[in-house]
Amino acid sequence: MSPLPEVCVCYLLRDGDRGPEILLGEKKTGLGLGKFVGPGGKLEPGESPQDAIIREVREEVGLEMVQASLFGIGELEYVFPHKAAWSQKSWVFLCRDWSGLPIESRELRPSWFSLADIPFDRMWDDAKFWLPAALSGEKVSANFVFNEDNDTVSSWSWSPSVR
Repeated sequence: MSPLPEVCVCYLLRDGDRGPEILLGEKKTGLGLGKFVGPGGKLEPGESPQDAIIREVREEVGLEMVQASLFGIGELEYVFPHKAAWSQKSWVFLCRDWSGLPIESRELRPSWFSLADIPFDRMWDDAKFWLPAALSGEKVSANFVFNEDNDTVSSWSWSPSVR
């Protein structure tokens, strides 16, 4: 089996008026249409996950980051047995330091959410299993297998640390 395509995602955090907030974007096109996701996308040939996420965040929400501001929180593998082209490996980052204001792009409509009000019911099903732990400081390595509906998780395995 060939290696899975690689993608990256970043969860940007800030201190809001009522506590910590996370930036999520409602997907306007493609895979995950209508779901809330962190900005991110595919790695280009020869591109590191860090370089890719800096580019993707700029393209999708207009924010500028530098590698020193990124904190790697996970490596996730998604397996879609009923839609193999969707299977992928994702590098996951947190960032608390960037410049600019989030803007809407053709890909995402960004919104800030309180950490207490993350809309897990409007996100990919896997997020509820690992994102709370990652936001509380754990590095995660997990594998998720999706059901025939290509929307809900049928099984998952998890390790609370990344190599």
